[in-house]
Amino acid sequence: MLNAPLPASRPAPRDAINPRKRAQVLSHAGQNDAEIAVIGGGLAGLSAAIYLGRAERDPLVIDSGSSMARWEPEVQNYLGFPKGISGEELLKRGREQAAKCGARLVDDEILRAVRKQDKFLLQGKAGSYRAKRVLIATGIHHLPPEIEGVAECVGHTMFFCKDCDGLRVRGKKIAVYGGSNEAVEYALGMLYYSPCVILVTNGKRPHWDKQQTEWIEENKIPIYLKRIVALRREGCRIRALNFGGGLEVEIDALFTMRGDVYFNKLARRLGAEVDEDGQIKVDTCLRTTVKGLYAAGCVTPANCQMIIAAGQGAAAAQAINRDLFEECLATHSLRRFRERQLQEFKATGKVKDRRTLMKICRKDSMPKL
Repeated sequence: MLNAPLPASRPAPRDAINPRKRAQVLSHAGQNDAEIAVIGGGLAGLSAAIYLGRAERDPLVIDSGSSMARWEPEVQNYLGFPKGISGEELLKRGREQAAKCGARLVDDEILRAVRKQDKFLLQGKAGSYRAKRVLIATGIHHLPPEIEGVAECVGHTMFFCKDCDGLRVRGKKIAVYGGSNEAVEYALGMLYYSPCVILVTNGKRPHWDKQQTEWIEENKIPIYLKRIVALRREGCRIRALNFGGGLEVEIDALFTMRGDVYFNKLARRLGAEVDEDGQIKVDTCLRTTVKGLYAAGCVTPANCQMIIAAGQGAAAAQAINRDLFEECLATHSLRRFRERQLQEFKATGKVKDRRTLMKICRKDSMPKL
């Protein structure tokens, strides 16, 4: 599944933009080619683009606008923002910074990808692209509970991550949704934030282990097995869960453990291996099992945190930069770059960096350096 549907209350992806208008971003001949295509414009992708741009590379960010960061009305645990920042604003600043560093950004959704010889060929809704290296930073989709009206509460009183949002619900009445071992451990972990924690399975039989059952009993966590028939809320504020038959339990926050969808389709089509959960397998340099293909952020086994995704994007960018540099030494393309660099300096008396020389080569329809 490449793109899971988003509830209507969440931000609409930017691929609602007219495809013709989107394609105009890269309208000049040859500009759909890039050294590195970064698929995904979330924190991992933008961080990689910043590092690659500052390394005088030619990164192209292809963004479908589906970053989970856009769902967050207030991010409270990102370094450098003691007063918090919205996910939308964080992405906006990241795009501005990436563009300032020389990255090109296009709003498009990649539908197909193949690898031919030493190039990756990418086909999107709005255009086609070629690149020497590809970084997949497509992220994941957290599945919300199957309760009507809960989507409006995402990021306000309905959460997916206790590490991100546990402190926000300190001292409040908390419900943890799920029947897995992970749900039990989440409920136990939430006791550090509040004495009022319950488990709800929404009518489904729990499948946690005997050890988890013992921990639930030991720590006296109430369990509600009945199906949730209604959610009582005021705007984006959850007030209670209604189980029918006159049973209503007041809560202030809901954490869900329903599961995730990893956007790994492109990686799998290119032959990259994924684990049993759907996460793209990578090594310490964020390389996948396909040569030239990298992955970073929440689509990998990394802990799905914005700041970790950004760090992985930077690490992947450094690995890609090193890979390309070693290749240019082995193929002597650095020597050809040096020759053109000296030629331009002799002709104009001006110092031109690598990216500027690449633009000249595009304009002159010369081979890339």
